[in-house]
Amino acid sequence: MPLRAIAYVSQSKPDLSAERLQALVEDAARFNKVAGVTGVLLNDGERFLQYIEGPPDGIDSVYERILQAGSHVDIVELARGRVGQRQFPYWAMRVLPVDAALLRQLSAGDWAGFARTVNGDSALFTAVDLLTEVVRPALSAG
Repeated sequence: MPLRAIAYVSQSKPDLSAERLQALVEDAARFNKVAGVTGVLLNDGERFLQYIEGPPDGIDSVYERILQAGSHVDIVELARGRVGQRQFPYWAMRVLPVDAALLRQLSAGDWAGFARTVNGDSALFTAVDLLTEVVRPALSAG
């Protein structure tokens, strides 16, 4: 079955509390699991960057929910397309705190085709490579 992915950034609503964010992530994880979608949500306290992947029908339903959510505004799609395999199969959804500079770097990164660097040269890291590096410590932490 083909897999699709979407990456986007958005602005958090100013009244979004940490408790409300956690409840939204838990609700999203339940919905995403049924839809067969996995992903990660990065948050710097003011902005979000989210990457989701899964079957086309699951991605469509999850992304529609994202677009309709009242927790954020100014959604800017960074990339959308087909992926050969899941890059982040670990969680139906998980939020990870990041600093604003890292979120800006990821937002400005090369998302074209969700490509990854073949030779591992960190100077040539794509956005997916950098996202992988951000996620790696959370994997070992559980």
